[in-house]
Amino acid sequence: MESIEVSAKSEEEAVEIALAELGLSRSEVEVVIVKKGKGGLFGLGSGEVTVRVTPLELLSGDSSEVGGMAKEVLESVLPMIDISASVNLVVEGSGDEASVTLDIRGDDLGILIGRRGETLSSLQYLINLIVSRHMKSRVGVTVDVEGYKKRRHESLRLMAQRLAEQVRNTGRSVTLEPMTPAERRIIHLELRDNPYVTTQSIGMGEARKVAILSKGSNSG
Repeated sequence: MESIEVSAKSEEEAVEIALAELGLSRSEVEVVIVKKGKGGLFGLGSGEVTVRVTPLELLSGDSSEVGGMAKEVLESVLPMIDISASVNLVVEGSGDEASVTLDIRGDDLGILIGRRGETLSSLQYLINLIVSRHMKSRVGVTVDVEGYKKRRHESLRLMAQRLAEQVRNTGRSVTLEPMTPAERRIIHLELRDNPYVTTQSIGMGEARKVAILSKGSNSG
């Protein structure tokens, strides 16, 4: 997979667009700022930021080896944050189609999920970063809590489809609630090939959200 360059109003937005297009997470790519935006008076008239996003080399080794190392790392991290739980390793498929999931199970684990799944996303990023640097290759390990992420993923996919149909029928845009970058990416990917609507992220920081727009609309 080759590098892509994306320009947007901010580095965060440019990276998010690139990740949605590549179908990868932040820990699976290298980001280089090609051009920094130039701020004008009071921030007006500032130029766009351009980033080059390059997928890291995909690990070609045994998925069980990756999963085993990730499991050890996660099991060492949990006690550091005063969490007592078990970690179940699930490896499905093989080769490039393999998926590795670490499902954390225990009592009162809501703190690991956090608001809108933000804590869980940060934990997954940390585990992938540690394992990727150790193996010097890109790994895509999913960290979940009792199947929460899988249920949330399916819920967001169905919601995106339903709202896209609503936008298609009414011609009026719909703005979703604020989401984490990972959840916004699910919406972008689900509707990427939809012939009737398009998506864009709006807002800043924790208030950033996805808007679904009709391709026949002048909105946005």
